[in-house]
Amino acid sequence: MAKPGNTGLYRIIKAAGYSAKGLCSAWRHEAAFRQELILMLVLTPLAFLLGQGITQQLLMLVVAWLVVIVEVLNSGIEAVVDRIGPEHHELSGRAKDLGSAAVFLSLGLTLVVWGSVIGSNLLHWW
Repeated sequence: MAKPGNTGLYRIIKAAGYSAKGLCSAWRHEAAFRQELILMLVLTPLAFLLGQGITQQLLMLVVAWLVVIVEVLNSGIEAVVDRIGPEHHELSGRAKDLGSAAVFLSLGLTLVVWGSVIGSNLLHWW
């Protein structure tokens, strides 16, 4: 964690290091993150092939990468809850369920947007 008083370029460099550490941790410890990241790496070039114009392409990219972002946040919630203790608590379960629901919703949004863009483009093609 950054020390108080770290400013400017030094703070940005330290923050980038913490971010890289977090991404490495997610890759190492979270199977869902690995799966979703690989999916997004496949979808990224497909967005440029299937989207017609920069607006569609960016929309497809944003919702696809949103899944990975939400998964990182969900993994953070799960790590904090697990740090508190292994015993079941209603609020701990609720926090994990809400994080999972956020990932589910982001995946659903991705499906809707990609399906709409591809469907719209197919209709125009016919």
